[in-house]
Amino acid sequence: MSSFMVKREENESVQFPVTQIRKDFPILDTEIHGRKLVYLDNAATTQKPVAVLNALAWYYQHDNANVHRGVHTLSEQATRAFEAARETVRHFIGAGHAQEIIFVRSTTEAINLVAQSFARPRLGPGDEILITEMEHHSNIVPWQMIRDQTGATLRVVPINNKGELLMDVFEQMVSSRTRLVAITQVSNALGTLNPLREIIHKAKSHGATVLVDGAQAVAHLPVNVRDLDCDFYAFSGHKLYGPTGIGILYGRADLLESMPPWQGGGDMIRSVTFEHTEYNDIPYKFEAGTPDIAGAIGLAAAIHYLESLNLVQVHAHEQALLSYATEKLSGLPNLRIIGEAPRKSSLISFVVDGIHPHDIGTILDTQGIAIRTGHHCAMPIMNHYGVAATARASFALYNTMEEIDVLESGLLEVMKWFKK
Repeated sequence: MSSFMVKREENESVQFPVTQIRKDFPILDTEIHGRKLVYLDNAATTQKPVAVLNALAWYYQHDNANVHRGVHTLSEQATRAFEAARETVRHFIGAGHAQEIIFVRSTTEAINLVAQSFARPRLGPGDEILITEMEHHSNIVPWQMIRDQTGATLRVVPINNKGELLMDVFEQMVSSRTRLVAITQVSNALGTLNPLREIIHKAKSHGATVLVDGAQAVAHLPVNVRDLDCDFYAFSGHKLYGPTGIGILYGRADLLESMPPWQGGGDMIRSVTFEHTEYNDIPYKFEAGTPDIAGAIGLAAAIHYLESLNLVQVHAHEQALLSYATEKLSGLPNLRIIGEAPRKSSLISFVVDGIHPHDIGTILDTQGIAIRTGHHCAMPIMNHYGVAATARASFALYNTMEEIDVLESGLLEVMKWFKK
């Protein structure tokens, strides 16, 4: 596996050290059915570097204790590491204050928290929530629930056949009745990169609050929530080379202060009697119960690892992979790429005439190639393109051009098999 050249913004050539980086991910040496693993399912979850594995092991071996509640040494050490992780996340996404970072289980939980704690108490008949046709189910179903609970209207901005959001329609749909816009930064099924700044500016000109689903973005693009001027931003650790079961909700402090807790229990309180409970300050007001301490520490380790590589260079490497893969797959017979927006992140969804995506994935697995098949929790997108499912290859910083060649060869074998 060789390194290759990417370009800095100032046009200075730099070699991206993908060969060295791969050594940081032990699972990439795995053999599947006697073939070396080619892992191209990164939009579902990324693999974990040694730095993250070591951070998890260190916590459980040396610091394991509950946080915020003990005066003994282990509890104090665990608390310091946990709160340091919050500060790491704050810096990574450019938030103004650590109190604006809430630890949750996932992007899904973050969106549900905003739906139930922010939107539900505020919305009613005549109010509108605006989402898009390219959203993940996690950014659709919670808003359907709010619609049914409050009588608000849920409106959907359509996409064109390239997978681009129809911005002229969005501008017509957003209005003074729009109370909240919930939008993905990068589509998990199409790879489309949405023009967030334009969308947020337009939404806020009408007084709307904006939530961004950043699950598919933070591992691939530099993110600064203050620069974006969004009100909420949600993402998951496991798509960012971190552990599963940990996620982040960023929220503007003034909004979080105004929101009631979503769940009740320990650590989110100041005092409790049978007559009355006084809630804790943010962010703890939204972190009921024992948090995923190890997950937060592992996520911080993943962020430190990613930052050590330079996100601008990572993005250039992944864009080069996407360009190469698009060229290779476009040349295959009877293969159609689903989602061809000019601005895309590092994934390709496709279908092959006469072959079900599940069969494609199953046969590729026999060759050691891991891709994702199905509706990708984005069934409205499948309906838009008139397909039941797609195959999806998604790339990460440790993938190589040679692995794309292996994918191309594997797909040719799939086609030959079905010709027989």
